[in-house]
Amino acid sequence: METLPPTIEGVPGTWDLSRDGSTRRCVMTLASQSFESGRRLSFPAGCRRALPILNEVAAWLFVDGVVRLVDKNVRPVLIFKARDDRRSLMAKTEGGEVYSLVPLQIVAMAPPPAPAPDGGSGFKLERDDPASAGGQNTGAQTGGATPAGARPTAGIYALDRYREQDVCRLELKPAEGGGTAPVRVIEGCRDSGLTTFDPAAWLAAPGRLTLVARRGHVVGLVPAGENHWRREPEVGTTFVLRRVEAAAPSGSP
Repeated sequence: METLPPTIEGVPGTWDLSRDGSTRRCVMTLASQSFESGRRLSFPAGCRRALPILNEVAAWLFVDGVVRLVDKNVRPVLIFKARDDRRSLMAKTEGGEVYSLVPLQIVAMAPPPAPAPDGGSGFKLERDDPASAGGQNTGAQTGGATPAGARPTAGIYALDRYREQDVCRLELKPAEGGGTAPVRVIEGCRDSGLTTFDPAAWLAAPGRLTLVARRGHVVGLVPAGENHWRREPEVGTTFVLRRVEAAAPSGSP
């Protein structure tokens, strides 16, 4: 099934850029606004550390039906082409590195691949706000081992900082009608960072949990033990979400 946008109108939104053969990736926002180098894009500083090639990228273009990332002088940095399955784009550098670019709307809605999960990530934003994700997909193990492609599940989660445990609790609710799943910050939260972020929704993908703020910003978490999810290293202050209570079965009072 073809899932890449066929026209430029379908491109603006949130995309996942990764380097094949590594765990390094970046969540970026491709905006519709134009300026002298092309169309605007945004990504956090952590992406430059995770994928140094982004130090050269200043804008994006839509050429021959695919996305192209260019520098400030409109010189191509990554020239993508559609893969045969029409679900992702790929680009190869002169040095032989291969990069994949995937629209996260598609990643979020795709069913888990078989027979083994691919560790992709995904969420959908309703506006062109800067994203806050990227970095190296690794995490300290806290508790039993969790497969890299495990999917997060709904329930009550405690937030642990480096020196403090259970400073806040979140309820990750099941998706409503197959759409975005809501988040509720439980009363008594003592973590100013989380309350400032103000999470409103969450999305599950193989090997990834994504929190989405009301303003459109995002935070990505990776497996860190059984029912433990850690904010990606190299991207801001580390914290862990650990599930303390599973969601009630559907239809229960």
